[in-house]
Amino acid sequence: MKLSEQGAHKLAVREGIRTKAYLDTKGIPTIGIGHTGPEVKLGLVWTLEKVMSTFDEDVKWAEDAVNTVTTPLTQNQFDALVSFVFNIGATAWHKSTMKRLLNAGDVKGATAQFDRWVIPKEITKRRMSEKAQFSS
Repeated sequence: MKLSEQGAHKLAVREGIRTKAYLDTKGIPTIGIGHTGPEVKLGLVWTLEKVMSTFDEDVKWAEDAVNTVTTPLTQNQFDALVSFVFNIGATAWHKSTMKRLLNAGDVKGATAQFDRWVIPKEITKRRMSEKAQFSS
């Protein structure tokens, strides 16, 4: 599956869209829609076009990670999981109880896992938004 246009919009809103490099909550230089990399330094400025084209490339690894789920997903479930994985990273995703439960067909149990991924506390709103999207 691929991230839908609506899913991409929701993910971008959750991440924020920034054309000027900044330090994220972990002190990592970031720009665009959650983009990090060796080229990102404070003072770097991108056009909105560059932000969006980079995001289109950046999101592919999260789509690939979610596509390892063996249980069929709805588009909303897929989109919510791409947002989730984009935030936590592929390694955490592949080790997660959420993925294990989904692969076992326990969608209800997997849905409840969103409640466990709320550290730091500032991420709670995002997780509840992803959970609502996943459940819709």
